[in-house]
Amino acid sequence: MRKLIRKILSKIGNAINRIAFFTYKSPQEARVIKWFNDNGDKIHRVVYSLSSKSLVIDCGGYEGQWASDIYSRYCCRIIIFEPVIKFAENIKQSFKYNPDITVYDFGLSNVTKEEQLFISGDGSSVYKNDGESCKIKLVNATDFLRLNNIQYIDLIKINIEGGEYDLLEHLLDTNFVEHIENLQIQFHDFVENAESRMKRIQNRLEKTHYLTYHYPFVWDNWTLKN
Repeated sequence: MRKLIRKILSKIGNAINRIAFFTYKSPQEARVIKWFNDNGDKIHRVVYSLSSKSLVIDCGGYEGQWASDIYSRYCCRIIIFEPVIKFAENIKQSFKYNPDITVYDFGLSNVTKEEQLFISGDGSSVYKNDGESCKIKLVNATDFLRLNNIQYIDLIKINIEGGEYDLLEHLLDTNFVEHIENLQIQFHDFVENAESRMKRIQNRLEKTHYLTYHYPFVWDNWTLKN
């Protein structure tokens, strides 16, 4: 009887998902169904083999929630990059009594430059012409890492609304990617040639890392081989 009930509930759940797929307004809304069904935010994004000695880098801090969740689990050192000044200041206030967490009000990229960014909550991007605009600073990633004597990263989270392509290609071109244990990446589809660039990056990552989960244009995670 219990098996029958579970089977019926499973069929109902699958039917709801199929209906939801066709009723969502955009492809991205449809893509996240499986992620939420798999409880990805509470499982995939925070479960790692980290310790208090680990270094975690958060590219795209926004409100600092992910960093807070990681710290509550592992009490590790965290560096947060958030180029929108008002977001960065709020994160600094949240962690001002925590010496393990450092917040920078700029982002990491392939070159050091200033950009015009359009603010739209957690979707703020230089690739969207929508919302209040502000100037942001981006810094060459490997220059920053070298100047701060960062030789190894246990986990880097990259959610920078289109900027992930330039940053990842830079980390691959400089081979610094070989010094990163885990890369948690959100690719975005509104950048020109997004899918082909994503696939090229993934093909290059396969040489040094293996894919632990892949939800297209939602979240990927890559773990260093050996």
